[in-house]
Amino acid sequence: MERPGRTGNATQGRGTGQVATHGLMLRAVQCFMRDTYGPRAWASVIARSRQGVSDFEAMLNYDDALADALLTAISAELGKPLAVILEDIGTYLVSDPNVEALRRLLRFAGISYEDFLLSLEDLPGRARLAVSDLILPRLDLRAVADGCYVLRVSGGPAGFGHVMVGILRAMADDYGALVMLDHHGTRKRAEEIGITMVEAAYASGRVFDLGAAVE
Repeated sequence: MERPGRTGNATQGRGTGQVATHGLMLRAVQCFMRDTYGPRAWASVIARSRQGVSDFEAMLNYDDALADALLTAISAELGKPLAVILEDIGTYLVSDPNVEALRRLLRFAGISYEDFLLSLEDLPGRARLAVSDLILPRLDLRAVADGCYVLRVSGGPAGFGHVMVGILRAMADDYGALVMLDHHGTRKRAEEIGITMVEAAYASGRVFDLGAAVE
């Protein structure tokens, strides 16, 4: 028997032969919509998507087609381009008080925004330590000049680079850094993001208590 809110679009574990999106990602989209726009907006999105799933379970995998339909429905419901929505989701994952886990994971990287940037290539591996079957896109950071970087995002769902722009922007605020971010589009099968450090200590940033984070 299936639980309420699930359909055959969910598959247990991996190795099913289906292209799947991890439920943790779809749960993040669900929480973003409900926390930001309210339950009625989320219900409208579910109706638009016509997929029959209203509540995503973090430890299940779901068909990619369901994820695509869900994001298309959100874009239509909010009247915003998908790229803008994906960036907003990235910002939400770091800045909203209801979801602190990702912020803690990212802040462990170091005391400065540049430390955080230099740790990005290790993020997929660190995420797998927490959730063994969560496969994040590959992240490759390249310094192109003093304080200027290009982040390449590859091997993940299309548009994940826009989520990373939101995360990068929110983390800059978190560290109190002033940065310029520019999504350059897709080149050689990877999304590219230009990152320019304008001022490392532009503002005070948010308080981060390492001791409290590991309690």
